[in-house]
Formats: sequence, C-alpha cells, structure tokens
Amino acid sequence: MLFRFSLLLILLLSPAFASESDHKYQQDDPVTLWVNKVGPYNNPQETYNYYSLPFCRPPGDAPHKWGGLGEVLGGNELIDSQIEIKYLGNVERTTFCRLNLDDAKVKQFKDAIENNYWFEFFMDDLPLWGYVGELHPDKNSDSGKHVLYTHKNIIVKYNQDQIIHVNLTHDDPKPLEVGRSLDMTYSVKWIPTNVTFRHRFDVYLDYPFFEHQIHWFSIFNSFMMVIFLTGLVSMILMRTLRNDYAKYAREDDDLETLERDVSEESGWKLVHGDVFRPPRNLALISAVVGTGAQLALLILLVILLAIVGMLYVGRGAIVTTFIVCYALTSVISGYVSGGMYSRNGGKSWIKSMILTASLFPFLCFGIGFILNTVAIFYGSLAAIPFGTMVVVFVIWAFISFPLALLGTVVGRNWSGAPNNPCRVKTIPRPIPEKKWYLTPSVVSLMGGLLPFGSIFIEMYFVFTSFWNYKVYYVYGFMLLVFLILIVVTVCVTIVGTYFLLNAENYNWQWTSFLSAASTGVYVYFYSIYYYYVKTKMSGFFQTSFYFGYTMMFCLGLGILCGAVGHLGSNLFVRRIYRNIKCD
Repeated sequence: MLFRFSLLLILLLSPAFASESDHKYQQDDPVTLWVNKVGPYNNPQETYNYYSLPFCRPPGDAPHKWGGLGEVLGGNELIDSQIEIKYLGNVERTTFCRLNLDDAKVKQFKDAIENNYWFEFFMDDLPLWGYVGELHPDKNSDSGKHVLYTHKNIIVKYNQDQIIHVNLTHDDPKPLEVGRSLDMTYSVKWIPTNVTFRHRFDVYLDYPFFEHQIHWFSIFNSFMMVIFLTGLVSMILMRTLRNDYAKYAREDDDLETLERDVSEESGWKLVHGDVFRPPRNLALISAVVGTGAQLALLILLVILLAIVGMLYVGRGAIVTTFIVCYALTSVISGYVSGGMYSRNGGKSWIKSMILTASLFPFLCFGIGFILNTVAIFYGSLAAIPFGTMVVVFVIWAFISFPLALLGTVVGRNWSGAPNNPCRVKTIPRPIPEKKWYLTPSVVSLMGGLLPFGSIFIEMYFVFTSFWNYKVYYVYGFMLLVFLILIVVTVCVTIVGTYFLLNAENYNWQWTSFLSAASTGVYVYFYSIYYYYVKTKMSGFFQTSFYFGYTMMFCLGLGILCGAVGHLGSNLFVRRIYRNIKCD
C-alpha cells in the first residue's frame, strides 16, 4: 500500500517527466503564450506576478497553468496571455491592447525600469525573456528618460510539426508620460530549422562557461588530491600499524622484553579500553549520521537521474525529484541511525526515532518559514502557497516519517548488536593535555579544508548557475566531484582520527563528524565572498533569500560530509583495534 501511494505521488508531483501534450501541432493550431514573472534582474529570487506591473490584463479570469510541486516552489505562476498565436501563422505588427498611463502606472513602470526589471514568458515549455524598458540619456534631466518597450517581436523556429526554439526581441520604445496612451503590439514570425526536437534545449546551455578548461583542470587537481590522501592513509595502515601489530604479535619474547615494550607504548594503543565508549548525546549523533547517510545516497541518486533523464529541461524537475527521492530514502537514515544507536547501548528509542525522522526536515522548515514570511511581506511569487505547504507536510508525514521509523526498527534488529573489538573499561581513562594543534577543536576546524578545496571550483559553477540565470547541465562533472569529495572526506577524517587517538584522546566520534562537517562552514564562508564579489544582489529580500538558501545547502552538505567522515573513521578504528591484544 505504501509503495502504491509513493508511486501515485511521484506521478502527481513530477509532470516534468511527461508533458501535458506531445508538443506536436498542425497548421493553425492555437499556441499559448504564457506570462510568468517579473522582477529585478540582479535579484533572481525577488520575482513577482507579471501583472503586478500595470500591463494590460486579459479580460475575465485567464487560465492558469500549474506544473507541479517543484515549479510552485520555484516561484512560477503561468497565466495565459490570451495573445492570439497560431502554428505557422505569421502575424504582422498587431495591437493587442492600449495602455492608458496615469500617475500610479508611470511611477510603477519607472521604478521597474530603474531596478532593471526583466520578465519571463513560456511558449510550448520554452522560455522567453525580455526587459520592461530602459533608461535613455536625457540632457534635460539628470536621471535620464524612462522608456517602455511597447512592441514584442516573437521569432519561432520549427521543425515540421514541433516548435524548436523561440526568441523575443523588443522594439518601439516610448517615453512614459502621464495621460499618454500607448498601443502595445506584437508580431510573430515562423522560421524552419533542421534542429531536432531532442536538441531544442541545447541553445540555453552555456557550453563555453561550463566546459571551460579550468573545469577540467579542477577535476584533475582534485583527483591528484585523492591519490595523495589515499596514499597517506595507506602508509598509515601499511607501515605504522603493521609495525605495531608485529610488536603485539610476538609470542617468543621473554617477559622482560615484553614488559619493556609495553612500558614504552604510547598513543592509540593505550586507549583501547575507552575508544569504543558511547559518545555524548548519542541520540543526536546517531540522528545526524543517519541523516547524512541518507543525504549521500539521495545526492548520488538525484545526480544519476539528472544524467539519465536530463532533469534540467523541466521547470522545477530537480526540486520535485529531490523531495520525492528524499521521502523514499528516509528508510536509510532510520536504518543507519537505529543500528548505531543500538550498538552503543541507547535506551531512549522514541527520542532517537523522532530526532532522526524530523531533525533535518524541521531545520529546513524553520529556515523556509522565515523566508516565506519575508516573501509574503513583499508579495513575491517566492512565497509558498498554503496548499503547497500542506502537500510537502503530507509527503513528510505519510512517507518520510513512517519510512524513517521502519528503518530504525530494522537497523536496531539487523545491525544493532554490539561488536566492539575491545571491551570498554568501567572507569574512563584521563585524557592528557597535548599541544594545541592536537585538540579536538583544531582537528575539527582543519578537517574541512581539503574537502572544501576539492569542490571549490565546482561550487563556483553551482553558485553561478543558481544565482546568475545559467542552466546547470554538467552532472557528469558533478558526479565526479561528488565521488572525489567522499573519498577526500573519508581520508582526511581518518588521518585526523589517527592523530587524535595518538594524542591519547578517545573522543573521536564527535570529532570525526565535526571535522568532516566543517566543510559546510567553509562553503558558507565562500558564499559570503561570492555574494559581495561575484554578484550585484541588493536589498533585504534577496539578501535573506541568498543566505537562507545557502544555509540550507551548507547544513545538508555539512551533515552529509560529517556522516561520511564518521562512518569512514568508524571502519578505520575497528580495523586498527581488531588485531591488538585487548585486556
């Protein structure tokens, strides 16, 4: 029953996988021009309903088009412009309405022009962009002359019975003057092309930007980092530990030699009775490790789906896919969390299950609630409708939450048996004071530097695509960078854990998580630099949305890296203590 319900939700919430029609037209078939949104060009998230500006509205209640959950969350609201366009029917300059300017309308248009407002239309699921107007130099005015574009020239390229490309150009700018009437006109021209329907979205992809030489170089540089770190970890395992094992394995030593070796021992071997002691706040670390494991699988799954299904073509397809896949993979977070909690002797199962199922979603809901309040105050399309919030809550409450609880029960019963190589002593061993660079706080802070360095260049491309109107399509690059990030994070955390244990500090669980999770902190610091240096964003609305969305992203990235680092360190610690003689 749960599977059927999940499948139904996927079909309902992801129309990007199947369009509302076959995109085929016959001569003189009507073609709808949908108006979407308008807003300042430098502030991508500050978008408003197209008719929030005093453009000519179609008579009556114009049809709306709802494209799915991801499209609504992306701030899209498609309204039928009711401009008459027919397939293969050229239209000479035609007036579709007359705009009578008064004081209020002139002020609105002038404010929009001064803030460089752009708008977005759609035709056959292909976007068209344009500007509201521009500011012409005026020798009689210091501020210039505001002119409104009154003519829209639409050029449509077609291949037999399918639309391949659409383009919009402006003409006939008219000055904004109170009391003046402006004729708003349009024209349509159809041009044949040999481009196939499969490649019609290629024109929106910026190949020189994403496939620049620096992108390839960053992959190569990160790959070399992986080789170096894996070599370092291998050296620790094959040389240092091998010598230690050899010392423990000697059976023919006399008693005096053995006692001398033991008295000279120091470092990680001395804490074998405490290294598997349950960490503090066991329920919390189990929850974040389980959530991070789920996010790692989720990101890998979404990237693979994006590579296979070209999700960048559909409006909101990535967001819809992410939400649905998150709900369906919640069983992973419960399984990992439940197994870890049980192996460490946890007793508060209700607390652990609820924390695992709700921690990350509620963090995102909290940030989203604040941003949604800001969007409602500004009257922006970025405000999430109440109905959409109910849908998201239903997905979490009836799919994600039960699957997380189910995973917790399965993890507790299948992988929850304690299997520590060494017995935990009753009295904790005192931790000696070490040099400052071997303290958990410094190890945690430094642990995220190399993982951040491995994804630094890719972060630039991801940020630019999200905040600067570029379509991110190189998911093959992203897959390579993601795998490199996983390997680098595991290697760095293992090295940090080894240094910590050598300093006779057995509190490695939280340190391994936080040292890997600090990658998210460095990405957030980079986002601050990117905001002030690489963008022209301004205003409280865009600033709050930029840093709010980035905080969500960095929280998820930090939890993901932290879980990967902790799980890798856990395997490492179990491996090195497996062959020593524990008391």
